[in-house]
Amino acid sequence: MKPANLKELDMKNDDHESVTSRRDMLKGVVGAAAVGLAAALSPTAQAQSKAKPGSPYADPEKSALPPSTMELARGRTALLVVDPQNDFLSEKGVAWGVVGESVREQGTIENIERLFKAAMAAGIPVVVSPHYYYPSDKGWKFEGALEKVMHNIKMFDRAGPLNVTGFEGSGADWLDRFKPYISDGKTIVASPHKVYGPQNNDVVLQLRKQRVDQVILAGMSANLCIESHLRELLETGFEVAVVKDATAGAKIPDGDGYLAALINFRMIANAVWSADEATRRIATIAG
Repeated sequence: MKPANLKELDMKNDDHESVTSRRDMLKGVVGAAAVGLAAALSPTAQAQSKAKPGSPYADPEKSALPPSTMELARGRTALLVVDPQNDFLSEKGVAWGVVGESVREQGTIENIERLFKAAMAAGIPVVVSPHYYYPSDKGWKFEGALEKVMHNIKMFDRAGPLNVTGFEGSGADWLDRFKPYISDGKTIVASPHKVYGPQNNDVVLQLRKQRVDQVILAGMSANLCIESHLRELLETGFEVAVVKDATAGAKIPDGDGYLAALINFRMIANAVWSADEATRRIATIAG
């Protein structure tokens, strides 16, 4: 049984365990050129998870908010995936005990993969915004509550900015099933963000250099890095659609992070789409 709360998580996770070997991951991998739109649009059963009527995650029957008018345009659109890393998305990751239930409920892993496939098949830019901590970051003199937790449980730890010793298979590494997409030679991996938002990394620069002003946003976790990326992108002039079932949040006694984010997504994003809708829309701008 995985730890049920952050306190247990802190106690149980001193070391990162190895995840599935790269060799196993490579079985069945196809190149980006072979990924067709049909495959990108074919959801798995897990990725089809829908909020049931009465669920706190269900869309309101009668929304008081105006409908979205966001329409994707080729040459202006990119997929941005935040923190597609083991510590969030692997069952052996240090945060799995608090995010795992939400990840499974939303089909987060499957839906992120569908977005990668759809974006590659359509030929639109893909940017990854990772989260890394180096030994020098351990000397911070003050931290927020979850910053303290992440440092205590060694979340996203790397040996150094120029040192990848122990990186392969660590909690900071990509989830194995995402590696074929991220390591395709075209995906842009931004410099790391350090707290939650992209203010201190080069995500905005990388998007602007692609002449992108429309962003499809996915990854982890909903009320922290995804919401923080959303707010910063909006403030710097981007049009942003959040893919609501390609993220997830922590469930702790203090609250449900996914629910907290979902409410804000509806109020501030330019659009809130399911992975089904996002992949359909990406297909319409395929080159």
